[in-house]
Amino acid sequence: MTVIDWDVAVNTGIRLARPGPQVDLADARQAVAQLRELSVTAQGHVQEFTGMNLLEPAGPAVIVDRPGWIRANVDGFRVVLEPMLDRLGAQRIAAGAGTAGSITTAVGSRITGAQLGAVLSYLAGRVLGQYELFLPPDPDGNAPTGRLTLVAPNIVQAERELDVDPRDFRLWVCLHEETHRMQFSSSTWLRGHVQGLMQEMVLSSEMDAAAFLDRLRAAGEAVAEVVRGGEGSLLQAFQSDEQSEIMDRITAVMSLAEGHGDYVMDAVGPEVVPSVAEIRRRFQRRREGANRIDRIIRQLLGLDLKMKQYEEGAAFVRKVVAQVGMADFNRVWESPETLPTLAEIRDPDAWIARVVRPAALTAGADAAAPAAEDGAPASGGAPSAADGADAGAGGGAPPEDDAGGTGDAPPRGTAEGA
Repeated sequence: MTVIDWDVAVNTGIRLARPGPQVDLADARQAVAQLRELSVTAQGHVQEFTGMNLLEPAGPAVIVDRPGWIRANVDGFRVVLEPMLDRLGAQRIAAGAGTAGSITTAVGSRITGAQLGAVLSYLAGRVLGQYELFLPPDPDGNAPTGRLTLVAPNIVQAERELDVDPRDFRLWVCLHEETHRMQFSSSTWLRGHVQGLMQEMVLSSEMDAAAFLDRLRAAGEAVAEVVRGGEGSLLQAFQSDEQSEIMDRITAVMSLAEGHGDYVMDAVGPEVVPSVAEIRRRFQRRREGANRIDRIIRQLLGLDLKMKQYEEGAAFVRKVVAQVGMADFNRVWESPETLPTLAEIRDPDAWIARVVRPAALTAGADAAAPAAEDGAPASGGAPSAADGADAGAGGGAPPEDDAGGTGDAPPRGTAEGA
């Protein structure tokens, strides 16, 4: 049973998407070639700066236009959601839904597809780049590990409107997106962990008709509140208590990923992107100058919450790297247990105390053990190791410009806040 008509989603999104900037053929080809080249250049900078390593070779980014981005994201949603939605549909059929229910579902699937397409058409004009975690299987049935995508028309439009150096801006965007590729391609577990959280979120979404009407009323109230200038979003309105708890875990992971990307793109340094400080200032000023209608749409879609993820995540990374250095910060990528919770994203000292300090104490105790056997006192070994973590401050110095984020994107993406 189809809950979302994916073809309707693609067709609606492409039909509603705004056209890109006017670019002559030679300039368009030059932009595509340079973006591919700079994505490879950025890989080296990210690897050198973070100390992380890809587990498999990575080629240049895939360059797409707005319709191409919409198609890719519908494919991604389909990979993640369709198996779970089919399972929920089978449960409804087993519970006794008949022909009338099937007709209702067919109509509803087209409506849902159109709604998804409308959201994607809005985002397609803003997203600059994205690391696609979830892709359809290849012809042999193997699931690709991920794909880095850059939306050329949006990058060209943003650099023109910001009046910044095109090469610097393009490399700046590539640094953020290549950091995402590094995060998910340098570990064997992170992609599956994120997909598992998303599955939990969807499978906890079943509700009866009365609960659905309550959520619908809450959504209407959220719209009215946002229009009046208050806070709220449709995403929050439709979450159950169980989903809110899962969403906190998803938010923690994505805040870390986005904040880390933002930290790296600014901290790699002016020797790589000479005009990085000016790009950041203009980019932030542009986002803050969005018109009222655009701000309302962004808030309803939860994109302002996305901005908060960038800011809190970047602050977490800056604080941890400043206190314990890049090598100990990289413990976040070791396992699900070393990921920060949402509370720890907002209190980096708590993550350091839970993850870094115990490791330093253990290492200090192990180092002191042979001395103890030889009659030398073993005391002091562990504290000195912990103190040494503090002495690592300054590894990967935080950028002067601490404005977080590159924009309004769904998880995994970078966007300009038009």
